[in-house]
Amino acid sequence: MTRAKKVKQERRAQATPPPRPPRWRAGWLLPVAGVVAAILAGVLFWQTSRDREVAASEDGPVHVHGLGIDPADGVLFIATHAGLFRIGTGEDKAIRVGDRHQDTMGFTIVGPHRFLGSGHPDLQEMRDEGLPSRLGLIESTDAGASWQPISLSGEADFHVLRSAGQRVYGYDASNDRLLESADSGRTWRQLGQPGSIFDVAPDPSDSQRLVAVAGSEAEQGLYESRDAGRSWSRLGEQIALLAWPTPTRLYLLDGNGFVSRSPDGGRTFEPRGQLGGQPAALLAHGPEELYAALHDGTIKRSTDGGATWVTRSTP
Repeated sequence: MTRAKKVKQERRAQATPPPRPPRWRAGWLLPVAGVVAAILAGVLFWQTSRDREVAASEDGPVHVHGLGIDPADGVLFIATHAGLFRIGTGEDKAIRVGDRHQDTMGFTIVGPHRFLGSGHPDLQEMRDEGLPSRLGLIESTDAGASWQPISLSGEADFHVLRSAGQRVYGYDASNDRLLESADSGRTWRQLGQPGSIFDVAPDPSDSQRLVAVAGSEAEQGLYESRDAGRSWSRLGEQIALLAWPTPTRLYLLDGNGFVSRSPDGGRTFEPRGQLGGQPAALLAHGPEELYAALHDGTIKRSTDGGATWVTRSTP
C-alpha cells in the first residue's frame, strides 16, 4: 500500500480535530454575524473535504494559503492545506516537497532554503509523532524537506506570517493577537491591532511602519501604524491581500481579483489590472513581478505590476 493511500485511510479513521477560528482570507470578508456560521462551516469542511483535498493534492496544490520564492534558486513554493509544493524554473506543474501533508496556514521565506511556517499537522503525523494540533512557529532549513519547532508550539496558529530581515510578524488566529519577533521567531511581543487581522505588511524601508487589513465588521478596512504596531490609524475601507516589495510599491489584491498600487504607503491608489479569478494568496518578487494563487490552485504571474497576468501553473 502506498503512503498516499495509507494517509487517506488514516484520515478517514481519525476523529475530527477541534474546531479552529475561521480563516478570513479563505472566505474574504466575513461579517461578525457570520463568524459562528463560518466556524461551523469550517468544521464541516474539515470533516467532508479533507480526504478529497488530500487525494487531489497528490496531483497538485489545492486550497493555497501562501507563496514564496527561494532566493537560493528562484524556485516558487506553494503552501497549502495539505502540504508544501514547488514549481521549478521552466516548469509548469507543481510537485510535492517531501512527504508531509501538514496544513501550512502561515508561510514565509526568510533566506536561502530557510522557510517559516505555522498551522496544523497531518492527522497521521500528529498521532505518530505526538505533534500538537497547533504547530506554533516551525522552521525549515532545507527548502521544506523537513521542519523543526521554533516557538509557541501547541499555542499559536499563525494564519499570516510576514518577514522583514530578522523581524517576523504573525497573526495568531487562535488567540486573535498580532505578534512581532525581532530574532527570527525565537521570542515574541504582542502588538496592538485594529481588529482581527486579514493581512499585514511591513514597510520595507521603515521598521516602525506597518500596514494591515482588519477583517472584523466593526473595524474592517486598511490601517497603518507608525510606531511599530502600538497604535493604528485608518487609511481606507479596502479589504485586500497585501504585498509591499519597495517603499513606492504597495500592492492590494481584492476579493474580485482587482489589483491596485499605492506609491505612498496606502494613502492613494491607482488601478492596475484584474487577475481573472478569486485570489487566495499574493506574493511580490521585486517591484513589478507578482504571483497570485487562485482558490482552485491555479498560479498566475505578472511582470508589469499587476496590469496583465499569465498562468504559471494549473493544479
